[in-house]
Amino acid sequence: MVISIRLNAYSQHADIDILKSINKNETTFKNTYFEFTASSVNPVSIAVPVGIAVTGFITHDKNLKLDALYMGGSILVSSLVTFSTKHIVNRKRPFYKYPFIIKRDYEEYWLSFPSGHTSAAFCTATSLALRYRKWYVIAPACVYAISVGWARMYQGVHYPSDVLAGALAGAGSAWLGYRVQKWMSGKKER
Repeated sequence: MVISIRLNAYSQHADIDILKSINKNETTFKNTYFEFTASSVNPVSIAVPVGIAVTGFITHDKNLKLDALYMGGSILVSSLVTFSTKHIVNRKRPFYKYPFIIKRDYEEYWLSFPSGHTSAAFCTATSLALRYRKWYVIAPACVYAISVGWARMYQGVHYPSDVLAGALAGAGSAWLGYRVQKWMSGKKER
C-alpha cells in the first residue's frame, strides 16, 4: 500500500512537472499555431470521413464508402469512450488546481481526463494511417495528432496523462474499427 501511494504521488508530481515545462514558455507563434491546431479538431474529424464518403459516392467506389463508415464509427466510439471516462474519473483541469498554470484556451467544460481533442485527433490519424499506408498520409496525420496533444498541454487545459489516455483511446478506437471492418469484409466475401 505504501508503494502504491508513493508511486501515485510520484506520477502526479511528474505529470505536473511535465505540464509546467510545456505550459510556461509562451510565444506568439505557439499561441497562434496551437490555437489553430486545437480548434481544427472537430472540423477535421468530421471532414475526413465526410470527404472520403463524398468521394466514394462521386466515383462509385464501394471501398471508399466503407472506409468513411468505419472512420466515422471509430470517431463516434472514441468520443463515447472519452466522454464516459471523463464522467467516471471526474478530474478537473490543471488550471483549476494549480494557479501557476496559464490557461490559453476558452475551455468551458471542466473535466480533464482523458483529452477529447487528442482522442479525436489520434483516432482520425490512426484511421488514415491504417487504411492508407503511404508515408505522405501517415507523416502529416501523425504530426497533426501529436500537435493537438501538445497544444492541449501548452494551453493549460490537460495534463500529460490526459493526453496520453486520449491518444490511446483514439488510436485504440481506430484500430478496433479497422479490425471490425476487416472482419466484416471477410464475412461478406464468404
